[in-house]
Amino acid sequence: MPAQRKCESCGMPVASGVYCGHCTDESGRLQDFEERLKRLAEWMVVQKRAPTRAAAEQQALAYMATMPAWRAHPKLLARTKRKG
Repeated sequence: MPAQRKCESCGMPVASGVYCGHCTDESGRLQDFEERLKRLAEWMVVQKRAPTRAAAEQQALAYMATMPAWRAHPKLLARTKRKG
């Protein structure tokens, strides 16, 4: 059995293409960074993976940093850059 493809934005299984339906807009293009961050953080709150919205956003940023679609994105790098 061939390895299952995964969405490069969130890691969900995909039958074809690079991104799943949760990560794309009506035209099939990857949603923008802010939209994906918002939706992923909301999902983490609903799934009780984060106790607060702020914690959910930090967890979402950390997860997005592991995904091919986002790991080198300027907005992600700016928000996860360590100060000091």
